[in-house]
Amino acid sequence: MTDTTSAPHDTPDDPPEGPVSAAIIAGGLGATALGALTTLAEANADAKEWLQWDDGVGPLAGKTGMAVIIWLVSWVVLHLVYRHKAFESRKALSIGLLLVAVGVLGTFPTFFQAFAPE
Repeated sequence: MTDTTSAPHDTPDDPPEGPVSAAIIAGGLGATALGALTTLAEANADAKEWLQWDDGVGPLAGKTGMAVIIWLVSWVVLHLVYRHKAFESRKALSIGLLLVAVGVLGTFPTFFQAFAPE
């Protein structure tokens, strides 16, 4: 008879899901950063000018550049925090998808143009 009291993920050979969860959540944070920066650039002329890292590309260069930096930094920090911890990947996926949805909302013209100065 087999022991059914322990769950399959309780085995010592099964690595913790923390690093995977960290990557998923960091991706969501990067997407949220892109949406927030898109909205910020529309709402604030100084932010738009600061985000214009390349005149040929305009503020898109700064928006995407900063979003990638935020994604990478958050991935490193979250990885260090969760690397040896059990973090339910379903929960991380829910958090990541919510953050991606917020980020996508921030990139819709109807949304970010609502914050444009009149």
